[in-house]
Amino acid sequence: MVSLSTNIELITAIANDVDYAEIFSYQLQSQSAPGDVLIAVSSSGRSPNIVRALHWAREHDLRTIALTGFTGGDAMSLADVSIHVSGANYGVVEDLHQAVMHVLAQYIRQSRMTPAAISGTVF
Repeated sequence: MVSLSTNIELITAIANDVDYAEIFSYQLQSQSAPGDVLIAVSSSGRSPNIVRALHWAREHDLRTIALTGFTGGDAMSLADVSIHVSGANYGVVEDLHQAVMHVLAQYIRQSRMTPAAISGTVF
């Protein structure tokens, strides 16, 4: 699992040398492979860097999950799976996205564990 938003030096280099709208799609070119899953989070669903990453992922056989709010924007229709919060308040949308991300993280973690390890672990 790799976060495309944590390497600030790389993000600013791409933004300065290429285009801010390409900060995620540019990273996908070297860090992804067909069959990988891209989880994209955009409250509006219209963020150009998110939309371009979803387009790139679709063109290169990545699976996509989009967490969106408001009207969902282009991100909602581009993703293979859309988890949409039908709300018009950034705080509420972002809080619900955070809850969904916690559930996804638990699912991924536990899907890689044995039943005995799960029952013997406090999460």
